[in-house]
Amino acid sequence: MIFIILSMLTGTFMELSIILAIVFFHELGHYIAAVIHDWRIKQIMLWVFGGVMDVEEHSTRPAKEEVIVTLAGPFQHVIIYLGLIVCNEFQLLPNSVLDLAYYYNTVILLFNLLPIWPLDGGKLLLQCQSLVFPFRKAYYSTLLVSMIISIIFLVIQLVFFPFTLSAFLLLLFLFMENRNEWKQRYYVFIRFLMSRYYNGPSKIGSNSIVVSHETMVLDVFSKFFRDRKHAIYVVFPGNRRKSIDENDCLHSFFHDKSYSKTVGEITDYMT
Repeated sequence: MIFIILSMLTGTFMELSIILAIVFFHELGHYIAAVIHDWRIKQIMLWVFGGVMDVEEHSTRPAKEEVIVTLAGPFQHVIIYLGLIVCNEFQLLPNSVLDLAYYYNTVILLFNLLPIWPLDGGKLLLQCQSLVFPFRKAYYSTLLVSMIISIIFLVIQLVFFPFTLSAFLLLLFLFMENRNEWKQRYYVFIRFLMSRYYNGPSKIGSNSIVVSHETMVLDVFSKFFRDRKHAIYVVFPGNRRKSIDENDCLHSFFHDKSYSKTVGEITDYMT
């Protein structure tokens, strides 16, 4: 409401209306894709600098679903471009309005594609890294990259461009958001493991993990990839090997509360 009042006082109500309409349409894309895939949506918040769809699913659904839901937002901008072309062709809107809509649609699209969490670009960065690295490493590195890029853009904005309070606050907000996510990184990782324990992984592929019998079970979990089933091979003294399923490790961790056990101890108990 405060932004609407300020826009009316400063004569920028048209600009604000266009921005909010684009942000709403962007979030509508995320919402429709999430509903189609039965995601649990807490709330959707619309701000002048973008929208946020708060969902229960945070790296607990198949990567394919998350990519679809993430890309559904930027795809809406393509539809907006097509709509603006039609409006221009049939002169449905004044040129001044069309120019503003083209400009803000492009700015919001490019901004959302920046590789900064929790923007769409940051979420896509996590998905790409998850193809190469275990989830824990991919998630942690995504947050670190996001904070570094936020700082770089802050410095660039302060040094090379005229100071803009809105841009400064937005970049500062993104940095603080990632800083808070970093503080909560362990809980996100545990939620990822709990999802595998209760629902099982999306079995797109399989992966083998070879570890020493002295390896802590949490260190074994840190090698888990998304959408892959893991066979764990435990090496004992004398180069003896035993295999254990990831479900056995997860059951021991969550059900038996074996937080400080080694994978060797769990393997001996299971066999």
